[in-house]
Amino acid sequence: MAKNKFNKSWLQDHLTDPYVKMAQKEGYRARAVYKLSEIDEQDQLIKAGMTIVDLGSAPGSWSQYARNRLTELGKSNPQIESGKPDGQIIAIDILPMEDIADVSFIQGDFREDEGLAALEALLPKNAEGKVDLVLSDMAPNLSGVGVADAARMAFLAEIALDFAVSHLKPEGALLIKCFNGSGYSQIVESFKKVFKTVASRKPKASRARSSEIFLLGRNLKPPK
Repeated sequence: MAKNKFNKSWLQDHLTDPYVKMAQKEGYRARAVYKLSEIDEQDQLIKAGMTIVDLGSAPGSWSQYARNRLTELGKSNPQIESGKPDGQIIAIDILPMEDIADVSFIQGDFREDEGLAALEALLPKNAEGKVDLVLSDMAPNLSGVGVADAARMAFLAEIALDFAVSHLKPEGALLIKCFNGSGYSQIVESFKKVFKTVASRKPKASRARSSEIFLLGRNLKPPK
């Protein structure tokens, strides 16, 4: 009975959510786009000419936003074809994702050799295969068991961080989703070992009652 009440409550919230309505109106696939847009506006994440990798990209709203932002930035560059992004977006997910114009999508697992090789084959050769920004809105399927959920979230943070360390330019950035609770402080410490600047963000589009929080690392520390 409680589960049914919860489902009805979530559905009611979803149907009346202004961000859901705005996403539908503006053609975005998920309300999550407004979390990224707010962080981007605050931290000036996306800049012209960037190569951006979107890990766990489905259904694609973050890739949509990155593409639209780079296209807007391309308007001031006469060398960029009208309506095209000034930069490159590579998205990867184990789930299928509908095509997005000017976004290279790989259905695969970046932890596996095959998926990683497919992704790396798309990276720019003139920058030693390095990227400017790694995005990850990945989240585990929550079980409701706090310790288990924290471990799953920590694992996703760890694999995104490992990917970033291997593929970011020295001045690059990584933005991931976390949950503020058990295990969060350890994720922050892992970021501080890797990045010169680490900041947490709780955008307005993130529901107040949710423990969801975003962690941003910028500028890699030199390897020891």
